[in-house]
Amino acid sequence: MRKLSAAILFTLVATVSRAEWKVISAQTESSSAPGLEHRYVVLEDSATGERASTEFTLFSAKSFTLRIVDQPAEPRIDLAEAMRREKCLAGVNGGYFDPDYKPIGLLIVDGKIIAPAQRARLLSGVLSASPGKIQISRFGEFSRRQKIDSAVECGPMIVDLGLAVRGLEATRPARRTFAAVAAGDRTALGFCSDVTLTDLANILAAQVTSNFKIQRALNLDGGSSSAFWFKRKDGNAFSIPEQKTVRDFIAVALR
Repeated sequence: MRKLSAAILFTLVATVSRAEWKVISAQTESSSAPGLEHRYVVLEDSATGERASTEFTLFSAKSFTLRIVDQPAEPRIDLAEAMRREKCLAGVNGGYFDPDYKPIGLLIVDGKIIAPAQRARLLSGVLSASPGKIQISRFGEFSRRQKIDSAVECGPMIVDLGLAVRGLEATRPARRTFAAVAAGDRTALGFCSDVTLTDLANILAAQVTSNFKIQRALNLDGGSSSAFWFKRKDGNAFSIPEQKTVRDFIAVALR
């Protein structure tokens, strides 16, 4: 019986290891701001036939920066209204918060520390924007010595050195949002339909968008908090709304 169970387990592991996410369709649209793109990518798992859709906002840190749009007090608005009100070009929901809407982990808004960094297993990375640079740092790498305009601590890290991080949760599909950086100064904010963290890591580690090979990616607050917004060239917006009120948003704005 043990030999049979071992054989079954080996077969399952081998099947999982052969699973590969393949792009089956992709669409790109531009913003009114040159260099800012929205890409919609549909992928399929070659092992299971499962499909996932992913939204990307892609841009260069030379021309654009990230802003944290914080809303510490009521009334709290949704992502779409916040982006229009702040005249931003794109955005997603931000980091974790407790039932009283207090940020969990480091939060820096307009150069001011709103909440301090916390050492926790889930909070493994920091997304930060400084003059001319956007980066994703592991907790131990992040330094306050440099001038930081915006930062949010979140996690887990899902791609590092271009590879999917191992040991991530693999049983609970949910809506996901993330930030990612590629070689040079290329940056992305994104949304993915219901997948596990392991799936998301494998999707982002694959070359799912042309000219954007992800080097690092950080998971943001997902599930019902997940939201995505992009201002189209004609002034209208593509929007996936959050399912509950959140504390803060990560927005793309011109430098």
